Amino acid sequence: MMKQRIITLLFLTLSLQTLWGQNAPTTFKNPILPGFHPDPSICRVGDTYYMVNSSFEWYPGLPIHKSKDLVNWELIGYGLDRPDQIVYKDGLRDSNGIFAPSIRYHEGTFYIITTMVGQNGNFIITAKDPAGPWSDPKWIKDAPGIDPSLFWDDDGKCYYTGAGIVDGTEKEWPGKNGVWMQEIDPDNAILIGEKKQLTYGHASNARWAEGPHLYKIDGEYILLIGEGGTGEFHSVTIFNSKDIWGPYIPNHANPIITHRHLGKTYPIIQPGHADLIQTQNGEWWSVLLAKRLVDGYVTLARETFLAKVIMTKQESGVTPIYNPGIGLLQEEQKRPDLPWTPVKKLEEKDEFTSDKLALKWNFLRSPQEEWYQLKDDQLQIQLRPTTLTDLSNPSFIGQRTTSFNYSASTKLLFNSKKENEKAGLVIYRRHGNHYQLVKSKKEILLVKTFQKGNKGDVTPEIIARVPYTKKEVVLNVEVKGISAQFYYGETQDQLQPLGGKQDYTILSDEATLKFNGVYIGMYATSEQLPSKTKASFDWFDLKPHQELE
Repeated sequence: MMKQRIITLLFLTLSLQTLWGQNAPTTFKNPILPGFHPDPSICRVGDTYYMVNSSFEWYPGLPIHKSKDLVNWELIGYGLDRPDQIVYKDGLRDSNGIFAPSIRYHEGTFYIITTMVGQNGNFIITAKDPAGPWSDPKWIKDAPGIDPSLFWDDDGKCYYTGAGIVDGTEKEWPGKNGVWMQEIDPDNAILIGEKKQLTYGHASNARWAEGPHLYKIDGEYILLIGEGGTGEFHSVTIFNSKDIWGPYIPNHANPIITHRHLGKTYPIIQPGHADLIQTQNGEWWSVLLAKRLVDGYVTLARETFLAKVIMTKQESGVTPIYNPGIGLLQEEQKRPDLPWTPVKKLEEKDEFTSDKLALKWNFLRSPQEEWYQLKDDQLQIQLRPTTLTDLSNPSFIGQRTTSFNYSASTKLLFNSKKENEKAGLVIYRRHGNHYQLVKSKKEILLVKTFQKGNKGDVTPEIIARVPYTKKEVVLNVEVKGISAQFYYGETQDQLQPLGGKQDYTILSDEATLKFNGVYIGMYATSEQLPSKTKASFDWFDLKPHQELE
C-alpha cells in the first residue's frame, strides 16, 4: 500500500513538472514587480533569488521577495516588521523613512543595509532566513549620506559604499554628489580606517551620483551607480578599477542604460538604480527601477524591471551591455534560462478570516498601539483622532496599487451618532494627495485632498455627498487610466455613482513630486476628538484590469 502511494506521488510530481514545462512561456513581461517597488537590490543563494525594495514611510518596511526564475516573485516578509525595531516617529515626512536598501548574503547570513532618512541614518540588519526574523538595527556611526551597500572581497574584508561627499567639495556645481568607500565590520556595524571618495559621477558636471554597488568580475572591480536623479535624466553608469581603492575610471560606454534621450516617446521612462546578479547557469541579469506612462502620466510610481546583461571586455575593461542589440528596457523579452517556477498569486479578495493580516497590507509609519483586530471574520478598526492629513500613524490599512486600471470594493459596517466620526475607502499617495469615500453619521461623502507640488495648505474638499443612514454599505471605485469613478450601495448589485469622474492625476508623480507610491485601503477617524467607536470591514476586494473599457 505504501509503495503504491509513493508511485502515485511520483507520478503526480512528474506530471506536474511536465505540465509546467509544457506551459512555460519563452518570454516574460516587465515590470517583474509592478506598482510601488523602487530601488531594487538582489542576491542569490544557490538556485534561489531574494530581492528587497525601498519602502519610505510605509510599515512594515523593506519588503522581501523570493524567486526561482527571476520572473515570478513571492512576498515572503519584511526586514522591519516589529514596531520596536525602528519607531517611525510622528512627523516623519512623506517619502522620508527607509531609502534604497541593499541585500547581500555572506557565509550563512543575510545582510540588509539601508538608510532611515529623517531619523538616525544608516544601519544594518541580519537574518539567517530572509523571511525573518531580522535582527534589531545596528546603527553605523559616522556614515554620512544615503544608499549604502556591502561588498566582500576575496580576502574576506568587507567594504561599505555609500552616496555622499566626504571631501568637502559638494558645492562645486549644482546637484554634485558622489560615492565614497570605507572598510567595515558588518556584524558590528563599525567602520574601519579612512574614508575615500571614489567618484562624483561619470561626467565633469554629473548630478546625483548615488545607489552604488561594488562587484569583482574577471579580476576587475566594477562600481555600478545611478546618476541624474530619479527623474527624466536618470541613468546607470559604471566605473572600472584594478584595485579595490581605485582609481575608479568612468567606462567609455556610459551611461550603460538610460532612456533620457527618448523623452516621453517610449512607454518605459527614467530607468536607473540597478543591481546585477549572475545566475547559477552563468547568465547575467539586472534589476532596476523605471516608470510607465498612462495617458502621459506616471500613476504607479517607480517599479522593478528586469534586463538581460552581457559582460564584455572592452577598452575600458569589463563592460555590461544591457539588452544587447536593443539597449533599452523591454515590455516583453526572452526570459532567463531558469526553470519556470510560478508562485501562488495574491488573493484579490481578503475576507479577513485569518488571525493576522496578509503580508500585502501596510500602515503609514509604525503603529505604537493596537488599534485594529481581526475578529468574527472581520477587520475591526478603532476610530482615532489622527487623520490622513497628519504626518502620523492614522487608522489606515492599505495595499499597493499594481495596475493602471482596477476596481476596488469593500463592505463596511459602521454606525455613529457623531458628525466627526467617519470610515470608508481611501486612495492615498501622500498626506496632501488622496481621495476618501467615507460613511459618516447620516451621509456618504466623497472627499478630495489636493496639494499641488507639495506646496500650500492641505485642506480636504467635499466633492459630493448623499444621505445614507443604513449601517451597512458597499464602497467601490473604478480606476481607468487617469480617471476614477466612485460608487456606493447597500450591496454590490445596487451600486450608484457618487460625483462625476475624478482626476486620478492628483496621485501621479507629476502632481506629488515624491518617491512613494499609490495605496488603496480602509480608513477610520474621529477627526481630532477621542472616540471608542469601531468600524468593521467584512471584506476588501482589489481587482486589476488589463485593458481600458
